[in-house]
Amino acid sequence: MPEFDISHLLDTGTLAVRNVCCRGNCLHRSAEECASATQLVFPYRGVYIRHVGSDQAVADANHVLFFNADEGYQVSHPVEGGDASLSLDLSEPLLRELAPASLLNHRGTAGFRRQHQRIDPRAQALVALLRHGLEGGTLEPLEAEGLLLTLVCRSLGPRTSHASGATHARRRLADRVKVLLASDISRRWTLAEIATEIGGSPVYLTQVFQQVEGLPLYRYHLRLRLARALDLIARYDDISALAAELGFSSHSHFAAAFRQAYGRSPTAFKQATRRL
Repeated sequence: MPEFDISHLLDTGTLAVRNVCCRGNCLHRSAEECASATQLVFPYRGVYIRHVGSDQAVADANHVLFFNADEGYQVSHPVEGGDASLSLDLSEPLLRELAPASLLNHRGTAGFRRQHQRIDPRAQALVALLRHGLEGGTLEPLEAEGLLLTLVCRSLGPRTSHASGATHARRRLADRVKVLLASDISRRWTLAEIATEIGGSPVYLTQVFQQVEGLPLYRYHLRLRLARALDLIARYDDISALAAELGFSSHSHFAAAFRQAYGRSPTAFKQATRRL
């Protein structure tokens, strides 16, 4: 059985979109891989770690990853269950036009200076709308291109993204916390439980995570759970059952958190994926 399941959802010449599902069999570092073109990769399910030299980035639904053309990397899966991502290829002229100059390197082929950065809930919602719409055949190419350009601008814009300025050691500590949260996404974690698993005091972990990710630990975990809801919502007729699966205390708690993050109720979002 192949390690990857790749679905080509759109290719207009200007941009191309693929849905990439990985079984996650490689727990340790994989053999070195290399992207043929610069890509923006939006994980929406599961977690993995991408290694570029001595640097690493945790890939989860709260981030966009930057895969530079002809740049070697390795992947490892610290949590079982595999992962899935929406992968976007942009033409080089379009990438240079949309990406802030501060994000791009100065090599011959356009690429990014860093491996990843955090995105906001509205970008997460766009990823879900695009995937559901393209897989369901309800998105016309022109509409899909418009949504994709909005997603790119929102993901790269300084007002809706976050890049850490923390030290290497603090970023690695935050990475361990991210992997722990992803290992049991529906669990109602406490700071004491996280501190016991990771090591260190709850106060220190809270401060480090805030510095690295720019938002509180509990909100980061909440966004992971809500992103999982975006992935699963088309399969559920009973929203209360989805809320329970994701560890919310009630339907109303889930609906309120979903509305605050994405600007509409779970039911309205589900209907929107069908109308696209």
